[in-house]
Amino acid sequence: MRGETCIRGATFLSFVALILLIFMHVGQINLSTVPRQISMAKVNVSAFGIGLASATGDPTPGLYGTNASAPLQQQNGLRDIYVWGLYSHCAYLNGSQGTCGNVTFANQLTPFDSMLADIPGNYTVTTRFLISKPNTTFTNTSFLQTASKAAFYLIFIGTICTFLAMLSGIPKSTITFLTASVFAAIGALLLLVGAAIWTALIHEISAINHLNVDSGAPLGIEVTFGNGLWLLWAAFAVLAVSLFPYFVSCHTYRKRY
Repeated sequence: MRGETCIRGATFLSFVALILLIFMHVGQINLSTVPRQISMAKVNVSAFGIGLASATGDPTPGLYGTNASAPLQQQNGLRDIYVWGLYSHCAYLNGSQGTCGNVTFANQLTPFDSMLADIPGNYTVTTRFLISKPNTTFTNTSFLQTASKAAFYLIFIGTICTFLAMLSGIPKSTITFLTASVFAAIGALLLLVGAAIWTALIHEISAINHLNVDSGAPLGIEVTFGNGLWLLWAAFAVLAVSLFPYFVSCHTYRKRY
């Protein structure tokens, strides 16, 4: 009976991990109540206009968009907040009204390019110079694309392994319990690496938070971790905990005839 008890616990834990991952995956795919609340990273540029004006000595009329539903990446004006999920990124005015880009498999983290694509043309050159001058990871689009894409595939495959671990633990046999253990172990490892990559990326680009323009005023860009990343770490932790009962069930389960 100990083996059956352990496998029930392990299956429940893998189910919880899967639910957490599902919530993480739906982040920013649209503006519905749940997806818009979940993100991997947030970039607040609501104060960038002040930084730009301080750097140039000129006002910045028209820098920000006024139509929250205007399409992104068409120089319709900068939005206050940009948020990234695994499949899309969205931009918001006033924290709640916004629009999302196209839903893309393996969406990539490109905060600098996304800003430039929204900024009106008369501010593009100045903005590019101002943000690129410190030479931070924030502007290293190629690196961010490669790393975030790699992290996506690790997380995606890890999610599949989590699902297979849960399913494999339902049939009662030593072989299926062992299979579930293997899937859980692989899934936990992939989720760990994927979460670590995302954490490192956000930490690196957040260096821009502390930059000032030549006048001494803050640049006005703030990068923060999204709650989707914490869901990912929580899913990894829960799945990792499930490994113990999975392995115990492999050694203690005895089929009753």
